[in-house]
Order: sequence, then structure tokens, then C-alpha cells
Amino acid sequence: MAEHWETDDAHHGGLFQVRAHEPVYALPVRYSTHPNRLPRSPAPGRTLAVPLDLDPIEAKFQISLKTKALDNILGANLDLWFGYTQLANWQAYNGIESSPFRETNYRPEAFLTFGPNLELFGGWRWQVLNLGLIHESNGRSQPLSRSWNRIYAQFGLENGNLSIYARPWWRLDETAADDDNPDIRRFMGRHDLRLVYARNGHDFALLSRYSFDGGRGSIQADWHFPLLGQLKGYLQLTSGYGETLIDYNHKQTTLGVGVSLVEAR
Repeated sequence: MAEHWETDDAHHGGLFQVRAHEPVYALPVRYSTHPNRLPRSPAPGRTLAVPLDLDPIEAKFQISLKTKALDNILGANLDLWFGYTQLANWQAYNGIESSPFRETNYRPEAFLTFGPNLELFGGWRWQVLNLGLIHESNGRSQPLSRSWNRIYAQFGLENGNLSIYARPWWRLDETAADDDNPDIRRFMGRHDLRLVYARNGHDFALLSRYSFDGGRGSIQADWHFPLLGQLKGYLQLTSGYGETLIDYNHKQTTLGVGVSLVEAR
């Protein structure tokens, strides 16, 4: 964790170098039990009138990078980062519809990282505190436009091969005319929790969200396993709401198989 976030002197790198951020992967095959053929939102003009002709099998991939802009701000162990993550769902095998990209989510963010490096209890150490501002949108026009902005605090704890990230957030309100998804908190909640366990080249991760306002949530289970050099095989299972932004209020279970270059840390 200290290496990934560069929170100690041994792992500090230079400014404006490209680093890994969130997982980077490609799933050539991803199956959904319930494709979202009729995206909807309670906001005026944000519900599709005609169902989409979607295949339950599509491709999915994600790229994610970050760069450090300021190092050791005010002489403290405090750094400023900029990050960018892009997630794409591609109807690659849907020849009838000319294989369109069903949904692409763009997620730029800026965040401060601090390394508390505090010993807690039972071998647990508080390694990372991230404070950030994140925008997420799918870059589409009505009726398929979806977006939201959040500020968040992310707490990273580590114990041997096990890491835990707890991230509460606060959605920044928009005017009624600009809000594509006014009920998104009822499905996406106000926090997420990620557990990562690494052993013998295998990486296992669980990512969960739950909305106490709406009684809905989601879970994602990941398994990265050795394949060839730095390339790993990747199995991803999701269930619940919000696998992508257009699906924020749509429930489904998906299973994807592919490869990854960067695992969760």
C-alpha cells in the first residue's frame, strides 16, 4: 500500500510520471443475467422510449492512471495527485447493431494523499488517507446522460497481505434541471468498502456498496491469477446495482473473464 500511494520515503517517485491507479483490465467475455435494455431515470427526459437490442454477452475493459503534481506539501507527508479512469462496455458481438459501445464512463479526479503510518491494533497499520473530488459521467446526451460529483475520504489499512479501504463520500447537489439521476444515492449509497488479499501471485478482492437510504447495494468479487509475466488472468463477478453509471438503478449479475495488467491495491 505504501508503494502504490508513495506514502513513505522509500517509495517516493518524481512528479508528473504516469502510475497505475485503479485496476487495468480487459474482459473479452462478460455475461449479464439481465441486460439494461430500457435505461430510465426519474429526471425529466432521461428515460429511453424504445428498448435497446442488447446481447447478454459483451466485452468490458478499464484503464486507470494517476500522476503526482505536488510532493511533500508544506514539508509534510502530503501529496497532490490527479487521476483518470475510463470504463467501457462494448457490444462487440452484436453485429445486428453494428457492435456499438453500450456505455463508457469517464472518471477524472483530484486528491490529496497523506501517509499516517500509524500502528493500530492486532497488527493493523493505518497507511493511507486520501481526500478527493471526483466527477463521473458517461458523456452522453439525453435521454441517456448520467453524471454525478462527489467529495470523498478514503482510509487505507493494512495487515500483512490483507488491505482494507473504507471510502465514505458526499454527493455534490445539482440543480433539478441539470441532475440526470436525482435518486442515485438510493442505489449507489454514500460509501464503498474494498478488501484485497494477495498471496503467491494471486490477488483476491471484494468491493461492496450499500445504500441505507434505499436498502439496495452491490458487490464485486475479483480474482487475478498468474498467467504470463506481469500479465494475469482475471475473473470478475458482480451482483446488484450500478455496475456502470447508466445501470445505477438497474439490478443484474455479471460474470467476466479476461486478463489484467494492474490489480487492486
